[in-house]
Amino acid sequence: MRRALLIAGPTASGKSAVALRLAERFGMTIINADSMQVYADLRILTARPSASEEAQAPHRLFGEIDGGVNYSAGRWARRAREILAEIGERPVIFVGGTGLYFRALTEGLSAMPAVSVAVRDATRAKAEGRATAELHAELAAIDPDTAARLRPSDRQRTLRALEVIAATGRPLASFQGAREKPPLEPGGWGGFFLAPDRATLYQRIDARFDAMIAAGALDEVAALAKRRLDPALPVMRAHGVPPLIAHLEGRLALAEAAVRAKLDTRHYAKRQFTWARHQLKGFEWVAPEQAVEAGSRRLGA
Repeated sequence: MRRALLIAGPTASGKSAVALRLAERFGMTIINADSMQVYADLRILTARPSASEEAQAPHRLFGEIDGGVNYSAGRWARRAREILAEIGERPVIFVGGTGLYFRALTEGLSAMPAVSVAVRDATRAKAEGRATAELHAELAAIDPDTAARLRPSDRQRTLRALEVIAATGRPLASFQGAREKPPLEPGGWGGFFLAPDRATLYQRIDARFDAMIAAGALDEVAALAKRRLDPALPVMRAHGVPPLIAHLEGRLALAEAAVRAKLDTRHYAKRQFTWARHQLKGFEWVAPEQAVEAGSRRLGA
């Protein structure tokens, strides 16, 4: 049985600080479970731990992936499994805000087919210049079950479903029965969801974005924009990236871009609460200020 602690929670809830304090106290490795903090391009805008924080305890899967990579939950789960094998029986902390990553750890993911680079590139080339709603309608005609589960504005997942059909001739929904074995065995982990007061959280989100801008987030986004990556890539949809690119292109004032980024992030935090309530089984909800004590109890101290 592995001594693993899983710390989930909405953005800006203080997860990283809690994980670092526990990692230092118990000699644990921190493994990232946030779909945006895996990317190297946006340390500031994704609130990735600083270099000095990373020096205080071993950190894995932070900033390891280039922004040009479409990094999926399946790839993350395989990498997490590899890291666990490397670490052996030493204790670990998984920390982040991506609920699907935690589901992958504890319940396993549906066994999805591999899609070749050639098929992926061809599908995206055909989709270039077409509205996401149009692509979603195309998917609905050939895979209505998957389309019904996706928002018409969700370009990335719509493209993924179209890629699977192009590669296999089968709808994505047909692959979602069988599950892979999860990296963490039942009973081998304890999970917490940090649940701050909503009003306080929203204030933290707004203040943190202002601090990110002051720390150089706009320069990060400018460097990312110069790469001219596919707008459907996850890194291009990170919270704050689209409005800040709009500002850099002269389409939005910086103040308006900040308002939109903050609102988008607050909406995301609300969805994180909803996901956790319905999807994160076995996670104990705790106030952030009580999380270090709760984690210490779970680790047997």
